[in-house]
Amino acid sequence: MGNRLSKIVTRTGDAGTTGLGDGSRVAKDCLRIDAIGEIDELNSSIGVLLASELPPAIRDALLGVQHDLFDLGGEVCIPGHHIISEAHIVRLEELVTRFNGELTPLKEFILPGGTMAAALAHLARTVCRRAERRVVHLSNHEPVAEFVLKYLNRLSDLLFVLGRTLNVAGGRGDVLWAHQRSAP
Repeated sequence: MGNRLSKIVTRTGDAGTTGLGDGSRVAKDCLRIDAIGEIDELNSSIGVLLASELPPAIRDALLGVQHDLFDLGGEVCIPGHHIISEAHIVRLEELVTRFNGELTPLKEFILPGGTMAAALAHLARTVCRRAERRVVHLSNHEPVAEFVLKYLNRLSDLLFVLGRTLNVAGGRGDVLWAHQRSAP
């Protein structure tokens, strides 16, 4: 793998196409490339979150997620290839249970915000939801493995819980939505 990306400028995409992992070429605006781009943006948004000061357990969980997302993007890039498995889903569910178990139960809706790290976790959650919608759209036209969709769905749950956890770690509570807030 040492020289895989030794040539960055290839000029092969100048005509508006790009290569998939199986060697085929597709338009850069096709559904599969759109979904891959959203997954890449999600991974990048988690990278921004990781640039924050984070508790070690959260940092470790997010680094694992980044590796998973790279694999997930690779799976979407190679039609018919499967990398994400039930074990990935179970791991996310265990993380959600673990971090959520340390939080007080929600009685109100919350707003994305609080500490900078919590706000970034919520932003990553919204990017995850968008990536999930793009992959669902792709799956309506081409085959996509069920675990890809499940992974993105569970990941958005984890990012929500991590946003709450990061507020607690930062000495802040949830930012509660005020239902009957009077107009300014």
